[in-house]
Amino acid sequence: MLSAFIHIRLLDVIDIILVAILLYQLYMLIRGTVAYSITLAIATIYIFWWAVRALKMELLSSILGSVLGVGVIALIIVFQQEIRRFLIFIGSRYVDGNRISFEKILNIKFDTKSQVKIRSILKAVMQFSQEKTGALIVIKRKSNMDMYAETGDILNAETSSRLFSSIFNKTSPLHDGAVIVDNDKVKAARVILPVTEVLDLPPEYGLRHRAGLGISEVTDSLVIIVSEETGEISMAENGILQKNIPSRVLKQKLEDDFS
Repeated sequence: MLSAFIHIRLLDVIDIILVAILLYQLYMLIRGTVAYSITLAIATIYIFWWAVRALKMELLSSILGSVLGVGVIALIIVFQQEIRRFLIFIGSRYVDGNRISFEKILNIKFDTKSQVKIRSILKAVMQFSQEKTGALIVIKRKSNMDMYAETGDILNAETSSRLFSSIFNKTSPLHDGAVIVDNDKVKAARVILPVTEVLDLPPEYGLRHRAGLGISEVTDSLVIIVSEETGEISMAENGILQKNIPSRVLKQKLEDDFS
């Protein structure tokens, strides 16, 4: 009996690993949001319900059981935004065009040389920082960005610092939004990005920073943000926002990731 109880198959190990990955990705999506607090509250109620059942407190157990009985429907209603973000995350990271990319799922990397024009991006960002010109630049990696590019104006223009300056000029009709860089092209401008729901961001971060953090939560893109008020350069990646990035650090990051 003991040997049968502790018998673990390879599929059981794979099952545990997949569940752990799923729970981790869900945590990364809801951390710092209202949904995280709600999740903790639901978990607390569930644990309390088990304790009440163990103590055979029939009335309270029945009430809590009824509440948890409609939990699935309630969760869908309460977490509809988080569910949508999770589906977007899966679609943008692991779907390439109209097919599922097993290379992305298995994290298989092929040795291909990036065509991102680092010097042009760096020169433009440094200029924006000095002039205190607000900018939001999303540099594509593997995630499919077509659905976001279609919210703005498709350019497919050669990357250059002059083009960035023209786009983010305060008098330009394209300055209000993000720019998506795809290899050596500025794919789109005036792009609308999903805004993060993280609540504990510093008060000086406005909509530009929230949008930059939001797109980094659902794609693997590298996002560069320049503050219009202070000229401070920030960088968002994998749902983490780093502020006050020195030029040498930004240059090293771009060279490490795209050259």
